[in-house]
Amino acid sequence: MDATIENIAVSQRANLEVFSGTLQHLAQTDRDIIVVTSDSRGSGKLVPFGQKFPEQIIEVGIAEQNLVGVAAGLASAGKKVFAVSPACFLTARALEQIKNDVAYSDNPVKLIGISAGVSYGALGSTHHSLHDFAVLRTINNLIVVAPADNFETEQAVLLAAETDMPVYIRFGKKQMPLLSEEEKTFEFGKGRVVREGSDMTIIGTGETVAPALLAADKLEREHHISATVVSMHTIKPLDYDLLRNIAASGQPVVTVEEHSVYGGLGEACASFLIQNDFHNRFKIMGIPDEYTVTGSQTEIFNHYGISEGGIAAAALGLVR
Repeated sequence: MDATIENIAVSQRANLEVFSGTLQHLAQTDRDIIVVTSDSRGSGKLVPFGQKFPEQIIEVGIAEQNLVGVAAGLASAGKKVFAVSPACFLTARALEQIKNDVAYSDNPVKLIGISAGVSYGALGSTHHSLHDFAVLRTINNLIVVAPADNFETEQAVLLAAETDMPVYIRFGKKQMPLLSEEEKTFEFGKGRVVREGSDMTIIGTGETVAPALLAADKLEREHHISATVVSMHTIKPLDYDLLRNIAASGQPVVTVEEHSVYGGLGEACASFLIQNDFHNRFKIMGIPDEYTVTGSQTEIFNHYGISEGGIAAAALGLVR
């Protein structure tokens, strides 16, 4: 039986809770921190923020295009704006506003996509955001981030608050373990190696890094295969230096993402490798070109092989 995510380390909080707590910390000393939500105060874990800083939160209702427009206007006036909405709606309904009002107009809005990927589980494909990496990667002047654990979440929020560029950060709902006990620096565009290995590499992003780490342990334990595991928390800009170093070994590479296999982390990595004449054996793991099965996030992950056993099997197939 596959191990649970909690076996990696002591179970932590959901990344969304860390996001909210970090925002509250920032708002205590910076009145320019403004949160704009589209009826997402509860699901975004922002009720405590609103209670503590009622003059620094704006509710626009279920109107994602207005959400982004209001956020862009505030950012143009010098406010540090976090626009919070379900990822599936934020990056579909308000895509034109993200493209024009935020990125093209160079308004440094922090776009926060909550309940991302398949976090909404049984609500189905209408509520799943499996397109956001693909569409947002094509928009100039926009950083795209998917933190894997509480450490990366806190660092991403702190860094986003200070950067003068637009940023999209997506969060799921599950409690996430601390993936590495080592303190490391965090920087947009620089992947984080959470496990060193010598035979192959598994590159994950967001909430897929935890099962990737479990898969690496399984490969070591049962097959004596040593796998490096990377949290590629920034989808754009991608860490090309790290990719180049990984590929230079000539060893197999597996990418894992809570996203369509089209247009996301896997295709971004593959594009770089092939255009730079690397020919590593390569596998993209994610959600195939179909409407997802109904179930919880864990059930959907297991169905599509985004699990300890599924990732280990894919990796083993490449190595052998």
